[in-house]
Amino acid sequence: MRGRKRALVAVGSVVTGLGLVAGPAGPARADTVARADTVARADTVARADTVAGTDSTVEADSTVGTGGDAGVVDAHGGAPAPYRMARNAAPVHGSSAGAAGPRLRPGAHTYKDTIAPGERKYYSVDLDAVSNAYVSAVAVPRPGATMGVRDGIDVSLRTADGMRCGISHHRSFLTTGGAYPVSDYADRVVKPGGACQAAGTYHFVVERGESAGGDAAAVPVELKYVSVPPPKQRQTARPPGSASAGPSVSTPSGAPRSIVGGTGFNDAPDTPAGVWTDLVRPGETRFYRVPVDWGQRIYADAEFAPPAPTAPRGDTGAAASTGPTTATGATASAPPTRPYVINGVRMGLSNTARGYVANKTTGYQGKPATLSLDTAPAEPGNASGTTLAESTKAMRFAGSYYLQVSVNAKVADGGSGAVPVTLRIDVTKDRGPRPTPGASAGTAAGADADRRTAGASGRGHEGMRALGYAGVGTGCALLLGLGGWTLALRRRPRK
Repeated sequence: MRGRKRALVAVGSVVTGLGLVAGPAGPARADTVARADTVARADTVARADTVAGTDSTVEADSTVGTGGDAGVVDAHGGAPAPYRMARNAAPVHGSSAGAAGPRLRPGAHTYKDTIAPGERKYYSVDLDAVSNAYVSAVAVPRPGATMGVRDGIDVSLRTADGMRCGISHHRSFLTTGGAYPVSDYADRVVKPGGACQAAGTYHFVVERGESAGGDAAAVPVELKYVSVPPPKQRQTARPPGSASAGPSVSTPSGAPRSIVGGTGFNDAPDTPAGVWTDLVRPGETRFYRVPVDWGQRIYADAEFAPPAPTAPRGDTGAAASTGPTTATGATASAPPTRPYVINGVRMGLSNTARGYVANKTTGYQGKPATLSLDTAPAEPGNASGTTLAESTKAMRFAGSYYLQVSVNAKVADGGSGAVPVTLRIDVTKDRGPRPTPGASAGTAAGADADRRTAGASGRGHEGMRALGYAGVGTGCALLLGLGGWTLALRRRPRK
C-alpha cells in the first residue's frame, strides 16, 4: 500500500510540474496524464542530451537570469529555462572610455559582461584591411521581466576618434512581462569607398536605454567577434535581394517530430526543414538552429495551440474548485478565464553572426494563433547592397540561422501552463515570395518590425497598390462621364 501511495505521489509531482489541473477520472484524463509523463521524461532527457552533445568550445554551461541550476528548476519547478552562455565565455568589464576597453578577439572566443540602465561600455577590436568584421552583443533580461518602454541596447563600431563605421543598431526589450534575449551586431564590410577600411584598433560600443517603469537591474551581455574573408560573388540570374517569380510556397505538412529548443545561441538544436513540436512555458524563449545554404531562403510558421491548464498565480491549491459537482461527487474545474496579452507570442530570426533578421509578434488569449515569416535568399552580395532593406542585408551568410519562439510571461496570469508550439520550416532555393495568408478565427496577423521598409518579398505594398488601382479606375470613370456630358451639350439644338 505504501508503494502504491508513493507511485501516486510521483505521478502527481509530474502533473503539477507540467501545470496540469487535476480533474475527473476517465479515459481522457488518464491519456492526458500518460502523455504528460512521457513529455516530462522526454523533455528532461532531451535537454540533457542537447547540452551534452554541444561542442565543448561553445557548450552551454553558464546560466543567467536565475540563481540556481537551470536543469533542476526547469524539471521540478516548471520555471522558464533561462539563457545559457557559452562555457568558454571569459568575463570582461567594458570601460567607460574607448582607449581603456578590454580587447575582444575573433574566432572561438566568447565574452560576458553586464550592463546597467543608461550605461555605455567600450571594447577594443583589431580589424585588418581584408576581412569583414561582425561584433555582436546578446542582452539577456530576466525571463518574464517588465522592462522600461525606452529600455534596450544600441551597438556600434567606431574609430579611435569616435567616428561611427556605419549605422548603430537598436534592439528594444518588450515591456510588461515580455522581455526576451535580444541581439544584433555592428559590422565593417570591406568594399570600395566604405567606412573604416583601414587596418587598426576600433571600438565596439554597447549602450543601454532607460529603465524608467521597468526592471533597473543590470542585465548579462554575451559578446562575440567574428572575422571572415569577403565571400566571392555568386553567378545568379538576378541581382542580390530580388525575388524571382515562381509558384506559391507553403510550409511542410505531415506528422510533427518532437524537439526541445535551446535556451540560446549556444545550445540551440539542429532543426532542419520539416514539422516540429515543442512546449514553451510563459516567460520562456526557445532557440532552434536552421541550416541555410547559398541561394536558399527560409519559410517558417509557428502555430501556438491552447495552453495546458494550471493553477493561476497565487493559488496554493492544485486546482480551483469553483465548478459544478459531477455525478460521482467530484468538483469539476471551471474553464479558466484567460486575459488577452498584447505581444503574447513571438517568432524571431537571427543570422549566423547573431544579427537581427526578423521579429514578429501577435496577441494571445489561449486560442490558436499563427505567426509566419519568409526571408530573402542568402546571397553574399546582400552584404554590400546600399539600397536593400535591412532584413535582406542580414541574409548575407551561408550557415546556421537561429529561429526563436517566445511566450509572454503574462500568459500565465490566467492559469495557463506550457504552450504547445508547432514549427513548420521549409528551406529551399528561391521560388518567389509566398502570398500573405488571411487572418482566420483565433489567428492574428503578425506585426513584422520590417514592414516599415520594403521587405524581401515585397508584400508590404499590396494595400497601396490596390488603393492606387482603385484611384485610377475612379478617375477614368469621372473623365468619361464628364466627356459624355460635354458632348451632349454641344449636340443640343440652340433656341
